[in-house]
Amino acid sequence: MPNLSSVSELEEPAFADVLDAARQIRPYLQPTPLRRYPPLERLVGTELYVKHENHNPTGAFKVRGGINLVSRLSEEERKRGVIAASTGNHGQSVAYASRLFGVSAIICAPAAANPVKVEAMQDLGAEVILDGERYDDSRRNADRLAREHGYRYIHSGDEPLLISGVGTHTLEVLQEQPHVDTVIVPIGGGSGAAGACIVAKAVNPGIKVIGVQSDKAQAAYLSWKSGSLQEAPNQTRVEGLATATPFELPQRILRRLLDDFVLVSDDEIDAATAVMIEKTRTLVEAAGAASLAAALKLRDQLRGRTVALICSGGNISPAQLKALLTS
Repeated sequence: MPNLSSVSELEEPAFADVLDAARQIRPYLQPTPLRRYPPLERLVGTELYVKHENHNPTGAFKVRGGINLVSRLSEEERKRGVIAASTGNHGQSVAYASRLFGVSAIICAPAAANPVKVEAMQDLGAEVILDGERYDDSRRNADRLAREHGYRYIHSGDEPLLISGVGTHTLEVLQEQPHVDTVIVPIGGGSGAAGACIVAKAVNPGIKVIGVQSDKAQAAYLSWKSGSLQEAPNQTRVEGLATATPFELPQRILRRLLDDFVLVSDDEIDAATAVMIEKTRTLVEAAGAASLAAALKLRDQLRGRTVALICSGGNISPAQLKALLTS
C-alpha cells in the first residue's frame, strides 16, 4: 500500500485521462446499457436513467479501472505480479485484467467474503487469500505480502489509472444522454464517484454529482464533510460500500468537485435493491442499488431534474438474494 507521502504526490487524473482510458479499454469492454424504467420514474418522480454497470463482464464498474491500469504495467511489474485487497468487485477487476494481460494476481479478502465474488476471482485465475473480518484487515494483509514479496500493490482507490478508468461510466452516460443534469453514485472508497465528478464537471460544471454511502460505514462521508481523512466504524452489511479507512486521492477530488453526499441505512438500501431487481429485471447487488436509495431519499430535491443512477454492480449471492426477497 502506498504510504501517505507517496499518495500525496499522486497527480489527480484529468478529463483528458478519462478520454484516454476510454480509448484504452474499448477493445476489451463495450459501453454498458443506459435505460429508463417508468416504475422507477414514478417512485422518484423525475426522468431517470439507470447506468447498468452490473452488465460488465465482472458484474461491476471496477473492471474499467482494472483494465486501464493492468494494461499499462511495465514489463518488470508484470513479472512481479500484482496483489490487491477487496471485498470482491475490485478483486474481480484486478483478476479479470490480469488474466487478459498474462499477469499473476493475488487477492486478499475477508474470511466471510461474498462466495459468488470469491468463486469469480478464482475462476479468473487469481489466488484468493481469505483472512480477517473486514476489508481493512484484508488491506493490511495485502500490504504486508506486497512488501515481503515485491508484488505490485493495486490500491482500490489511490490509483490515478483506476479513477480515470472507472470515470468512463459517466462519460458514456453523458455521451448518450447529454441532458442529464444529476448523477448519483455509490461510494465505498470513492474511486467511482471521483471519476464521475471529473467527467461531469468537465462536460458541464452545472451537472450535480451526489455521492451515497451506508450510515453504517461513514468514513468517506465524514472525511468529505470535515475536509480531512477520518476513520469510522465499518458495520455495514453492504460489502461494496464497506470500508473504515478513507482513501486520500479520491477524497482530494471529492472535496473539490462533489456537490452533495447523503447517508442511507442498510435497510433503505435493501428495500431499494429489491425494487431495482423487480423493476429492471436484472440482478443488482446492494451497493448497486444505493444510488436508488439516495434518489428515493432526495425525491423532493430531484423533481424536474434528469437523473442518472450509477448501478455499480450486480454480484449478489444466492443467500443474500434469498434473505432480501423473504424479509
